[in-house]
Amino acid sequence: MLTILGPTASGKTALAAALAVEFNGEIISADSRQVYRRMDIGTGKDLADYDVDGVKVSYHLIDIVEPGTKYNVYKYQRDFLEAYNDIVRKGHIPIMCGGTGLYIESVLKGYRLLPVPENKELRRSLEGKTLAELTEILVDLKRESGSIMHNTTDVDTAKRAIRAIEIETYYRNHLVNEFDSFPEISSVIIGIDIERDERRRKITERLRSRLDEGMVDEVRGLLNEGVSAEDLIYYGLEYKYVTEYVIGRMSFNDMFRSLEISIHQFAKRQMTWFRGMERRGFNIHWIKADIPLKEKIRLVKLIYDKENNVV
Repeated sequence: MLTILGPTASGKTALAAALAVEFNGEIISADSRQVYRRMDIGTGKDLADYDVDGVKVSYHLIDIVEPGTKYNVYKYQRDFLEAYNDIVRKGHIPIMCGGTGLYIESVLKGYRLLPVPENKELRRSLEGKTLAELTEILVDLKRESGSIMHNTTDVDTAKRAIRAIEIETYYRNHLVNEFDSFPEISSVIIGIDIERDERRRKITERLRSRLDEGMVDEVRGLLNEGVSAEDLIYYGLEYKYVTEYVIGRMSFNDMFRSLEISIHQFAKRQMTWFRGMERRGFNIHWIKADIPLKEKIRLVKLIYDKENNVV
């Protein structure tokens, strides 16, 4: 398998699609929000990138669940494995591409996970606590268990924090030998290394473009079809801030500034996760984002052949 990872706005999708044509591959998305149907602009699906010079690249785990659904890493593993086995059966090469570090690592590390049920008693005990208080509880749980399941800086609402605490508590109280198994999958890992200033410039440029393309109307449409504001805010980033603007909690300018800052912070956290993966033993081959696409493809092919002992 080939894995393409990197922060938002680094050009992962375009490279992965071009490599799929070169390698006779199919793409498996590793993005926690692109699974949702009709959440296209805000999640940056960039579906046009899957058309490479007239060749339609097959992709998986995009547009698979309805907005409002709570998708998670356990479900992602199950769906990933189904897509992976389907691609391998066809004799094609799976190419995992995305920026959700936990999803990527759950596959490459083979985490053994359980679906976590709702703990009503725990939730009642956490009601009324502030986000800061919930974050402190989560940090303590992670410290006790050595867990990397939740990046606390991504838990930006009380509802998300409570769910994270629920999950961490459940895993602390269940033995490993009760868990489902996940097969070992080896992969050559390519990281897209984009300079900080260029990343920030592209993020701001892309945010303006997405707003011009109708991101606000996309959110209004989801609200009008019955997806709750609370559910959209739960998804964070674009959907959190644009929803708060649409329902009148924020001005347009405040929404733009807050969202811009949040996306910059999110990209920084993505890189922190990927560097953490290296400390945890993953060999990520970094290539510069600003070199031409053809040169990226050439470098990836050299790395892939070397890793697979192809002469």
